[in-house]
Amino acid sequence: MPELRASDTDRDRAVETLSAAAGDGRLTAEELDERVGAALTARTQGELAALTADLPLAADGAAAAAARDVVRIEQEGASTRRGAGWVVPRRLEIRSAWGEVTLDLARAVITGDTLRIDLDMRAGALKILTRPGIVVDTDSLVTSYAEVKTPRTLDTGAPVVLRVEIAGEISWGQVVVRAPRRIRARRA
Repeated sequence: MPELRASDTDRDRAVETLSAAAGDGRLTAEELDERVGAALTARTQGELAALTADLPLAADGAAAAAARDVVRIEQEGASTRRGAGWVVPRRLEIRSAWGEVTLDLARAVITGDTLRIDLDMRAGALKILTRPGIVVDTDSLVTSYAEVKTPRTLDTGAPVVLRVEIAGEISWGQVVVRAPRRIRARRA
């Protein structure tokens, strides 16, 4: 129904479909950015339908089926980035020394309501890119000569679609949680 108002859940579903399509190689990074921006500001279901009309319906279902329970990132002196279209697991184990891990949750395919990150990081950085509806909890994180930067919690009215719980330990490094630059620029 083109004239029905879109809800936050409708917009999130469209973003997930677009992210899965990008992960399948159906959209370029530029197309994904453009369509995600349009989806986040869409007012009607018709506007959202137009953004995904040329994509197969199976893309979203296939991504949901591809979600794994546990994913491990182990690295030393390296950099890892999970970008647009990656499927968020239920648990992520990160073991990193002298490296950086970036998780783009703003453009990821979110199939569950919780992501637990078990962190063991030495002299490195964990960067998490978020969007409204993603809540990051660092209360169970043990720090030693480390810095944790999380945005002030504001009630944006967006429903919580993903709760990220970070536990474990970080020494001589930092955890940074922020919105992607493009999303921040649109709000300014």
